[in-house]
Amino acid sequence: MAPAVVSGERLVVFLFVARVALAAPAVRLAAPLAVLAAAALAVDGSASAAVASSSSQLRRFRTRPGASSGILLGATTLPSVMLSRLIQLSRVLKADPNGHEEYAYVEMQYWAVSISCLSMLAFFVWHLRQSPNNGISNASKYGLVLIILYPLAYLFFFLLKTDGGLPAMSNLAYLLCHGVAAVILIQHILEKFPSCSSFGEATLVSSGLVLYCGDMLAHTLSKVMEFSMSSEAFIRTPGTQSKIGTIIQGLLLGLFLLPLLYKSSLQVLAYCRKLERQRTQTVEEYTQKRIDCVPSWTRLVQGFEVHPFVWVFNYIFTDSRARLVLCAYWIFVIYVSIRRFYSISKQSKTERILLRKYYHLVAVLIFSPAVIFQPDFLDLAFGAAFAVFLILEMIRVWEIYPLGHIVHQFMNAFTDHRDSEILIVSHFSLLLGCALPKWMSSGFNDRPLTPFAGILSLGIGDTMASMIGYKYGVLRWSKTGKKTIEGTAAGITSVLAACSILLSLLASSGYILSQHWLSLLVAVTLSGLLEAYTAQLDNAFIPLVFYSLLCL
Repeated sequence: MAPAVVSGERLVVFLFVARVALAAPAVRLAAPLAVLAAAALAVDGSASAAVASSSSQLRRFRTRPGASSGILLGATTLPSVMLSRLIQLSRVLKADPNGHEEYAYVEMQYWAVSISCLSMLAFFVWHLRQSPNNGISNASKYGLVLIILYPLAYLFFFLLKTDGGLPAMSNLAYLLCHGVAAVILIQHILEKFPSCSSFGEATLVSSGLVLYCGDMLAHTLSKVMEFSMSSEAFIRTPGTQSKIGTIIQGLLLGLFLLPLLYKSSLQVLAYCRKLERQRTQTVEEYTQKRIDCVPSWTRLVQGFEVHPFVWVFNYIFTDSRARLVLCAYWIFVIYVSIRRFYSISKQSKTERILLRKYYHLVAVLIFSPAVIFQPDFLDLAFGAAFAVFLILEMIRVWEIYPLGHIVHQFMNAFTDHRDSEILIVSHFSLLLGCALPKWMSSGFNDRPLTPFAGILSLGIGDTMASMIGYKYGVLRWSKTGKKTIEGTAAGITSVLAACSILLSLLASSGYILSQHWLSLLVAVTLSGLLEAYTAQLDNAFIPLVFYSLLCL
C-alpha cells in the first residue's frame, strides 16, 4: 500500500517552513527555502514508496526500523534555522553598522547548507531513477525539476548581488564543495552505519557536519589570506567568534582526527616492527605532530598566546568562585542521578521510556542555572561533555580493553529501539539538543528564550508529554502511533508555563523582553505537534525547530 501523500509530520513541517519563510525580510531569501521544501516533499514521497518496493535501489541502504524516510524534515530543518538566524540579525542592521559583516556570513552559510541539502536530494533522486519501478518516476521527475531550478535561482541572485570576478567564483566553489562533501558523507553514513538512522536523520547529520567543518575551513582560509596580505579573501568571516567557540571547534577537530590517528598509528607501528627496532620512534613523532595541529590551528584562527588547555585551566580557576561552585553542583547531580537511575534500570520495574525521561529532567537541573548565571562557561562545558561522549563511544565501539565492555554494559541499560548495536545516539542527541540552541544564541540575541530552546522542548515538553501520555493517555493521534493527545497537550501546557516563569525571572533581573506571546504560542504548539507526529529522532529535530520559531 502506497504511503499517504499528506501525513501529520509533513503537514507540521509545511506549517513550520511557511512560518519561517513568511517572516523572511526579502523574497530572495524565502523563495529558495520554499523551492527546497517542495523538492524535498517530492523526493520524500518517492522515497517512502520506493522503500516499500523490493526493486528499489534505495533498499540497499538499510535505515532505522520503524522510522519514516523523514527527508522533508531532514532537508528543511537546518536551512530554516539559518534563515531564522538571518531574520533575527536583520532586525539590528540599521542600528549596528558592524552587523553587516556577520549578516553576510550567515547568509552565505544559509546558501551553503541549502546547497548541501539540495545535493543530497539529488543523491536520492539518482538512486530513485535507477529503480525499474515506474510508480515513483513522476514524483522523482518533479523533484528533479525543482532541484535544477534551485541553482539557477541562486545564480540569478548571485549575479544581481555581485559584479563577478574572483570573489564570485571563489564563493561559488565554496558552495559546491559543501554539496559534494554532503553527498560523500551521507553515502558513507548510510553504508558504514546501517540501521542507525533514517534518510532524514542522515541528511540532518551530514548537512550539520559539513556546515560546521565548512565554518572551520572558512575561518582558517580567512586568517591565512589576512596574514598573506591578500586583497581578495576566499570568503570573509566576521571577527566576532569567541575564544570559547574556537576552543570547542579545535577540540572537536582533534576528536574527528582521532580515528584517523588511531588507525594510522597502528599501521605505522606495524610497519616499524617489520623494520629496525630503532625506527619505532617514528610513531611517537607522527602522533605528536597530529596532536600539535589543534593548538596550532587555534593559534592561527584566534591568536592564542598559550596552549588551549592552559587557557581553559586559567579560565576556570582564575577569579571565578561561581564556576567552581557550578562544577561541584554538576558533579553532585550527575553522580547521584547516574547511581540512582542505573540501580533502577537493573530492577526492570520501571519502563525504559520513563527512565530515559528522568535524564531529561536531570538536564533541566544541570543546564538551567548555568544558562542564567554562567552562559559562557556553559558553552565550554557543552563542548567538553560532547568530547567525553565521543571518547566513550569510541572506546565502546572499538572495544578498547578494559573499559570497552564496561561502557557498553552501562550504556546498553538506557537504550531503546532508536539505538543500534553499532551506535548509541540517544545521549548525543539529548546533549546536542540542549547545546545547539545555546551555542547559536551566542553573540547578538534579542529573544531571551532562544538559549533555553533545547532545555524547554526536551527537558520539560518532551518529558511531560511522555509521562502524561504513558500514564493517562487514551486518545491517540493515529491508529498505528503511540503518541496521545493528552500527552501532547500536557507537553505544550508545561512548556508555556515554564516560559512564563522564565520570562518573569528574566524581567525581574532587568532583562529587556521582546518575546511576543502570540509568536511564542505558535512556536510551542508547532514544536509540540511535531513531537507528536514525527517518527524521527525527536531529540535532534524538536530543539532546532523550536529555536527557529523563537528567533522570529
